[in-house]
Amino acid sequence: MYRRILACATAALALSFAVPGASNAQDPIKFGMVAHLSGPLAGGEAVTHLPNVQLWAEEVNAKGGLMVGGERRPIEVVQYDDKTNPAEHIKAVQRLATQDEVDFMIAPYGTGFNIAAAPIYAKHKYPMVAVTAITDEIHELTAKFPNMFFTLGSTTGFVEGATRTLEKLRSDGVIGNKVAMVNVADAFGIELADVAREKFASAGFEIVYDKSYPLGTPDLSPVVKGAKAAAPDAFVAWSYPPDTFALTEQAIIEDLDVKAFYTAVATAFPAYAGKFGGAIEGNLGAGGVNPETSAMKAYRKRHQDVTGKAPDFWASATYYSALQVLQQAIEGADTTDRAAVTEYIKNNAFDTVIGTIEFDAHNNSERYWSVGQWRNGKFVAVADTGMGDSVAPVAKKGWK
Repeated sequence: MYRRILACATAALALSFAVPGASNAQDPIKFGMVAHLSGPLAGGEAVTHLPNVQLWAEEVNAKGGLMVGGERRPIEVVQYDDKTNPAEHIKAVQRLATQDEVDFMIAPYGTGFNIAAAPIYAKHKYPMVAVTAITDEIHELTAKFPNMFFTLGSTTGFVEGATRTLEKLRSDGVIGNKVAMVNVADAFGIELADVAREKFASAGFEIVYDKSYPLGTPDLSPVVKGAKAAAPDAFVAWSYPPDTFALTEQAIIEDLDVKAFYTAVATAFPAYAGKFGGAIEGNLGAGGVNPETSAMKAYRKRHQDVTGKAPDFWASATYYSALQVLQQAIEGADTTDRAAVTEYIKNNAFDTVIGTIEFDAHNNSERYWSVGQWRNGKFVAVADTGMGDSVAPVAKKGWK
């Protein structure tokens, strides 16, 4: 198990250790993070989570740290690599809680990992502001784990966004009723596909191809060939980053000529546009943002300047916003008492780069973008819940 410390105000620590009896007000506030630094989900972690933690930690420490009890305390991030292995992940979370004794935890990447780790967060009373976790079990989970919060929407919300997008394209005469649908066979993909079968059918769409594939499948060409053989009007994939890239590459090779091509996680990644260039103009996918707000523009510039990388056009900004929520809650509650911070999150609104975040009675934020579309180098939102700033989708016109 690999451990590293990402951010720490070393000068403040040195002072604390060098002056016996000095106030411990400058002791760091420790944040634990179990990340996928290797394995199938390492790519998504590297884009959506890690740079934002770096950005946030550097910004907080540049101001002297978090203001708690009238003093600023630097933050320190203690991180482990779980190799995208659930058993390793649980082991590392337990170690952070019981051996490293971190003050707070930063929620992991992936629906399954958030749900798997939730009991440990609850046992040790860590507020868990989940971002890359999409499920229809929000009510059940937050009833069982009242310290758990959701910020990126539900399974049904995302499927409804995709359904509305396809309905709009159909009503505009762009597509017909035939949909080819595939999904990664983990909790994320299975749940989305299950809901989509019902929502698509209710909207009058015919699913002419329906196929799942295991996480980490190296060759997805048979999946795309099967979809093409079904002659769909639209292609929808509930996919994770590696398969989003692989499915798109195979669609280009096979010239899967549909006017609506949707892939899920990683469609919003800068690397996706970097790899495929103009071929993805008009591609649809999970997320999207409104890139034109002043807060979003400023965030994206800071992200680029500090980390040397562009944020994605979906969960990056929401993940950074979740860190802002945690920061504002700790400072607002004026304590590192985790139960008090959790109560503060429940009962207050937070000013973030995606706008105001506040949670309903089920610890769920009902403001999120659900579908984006590549338009001239930006992945703009074409469907949302509660944001109200999406634009209308347009037809995809080939792969060149």
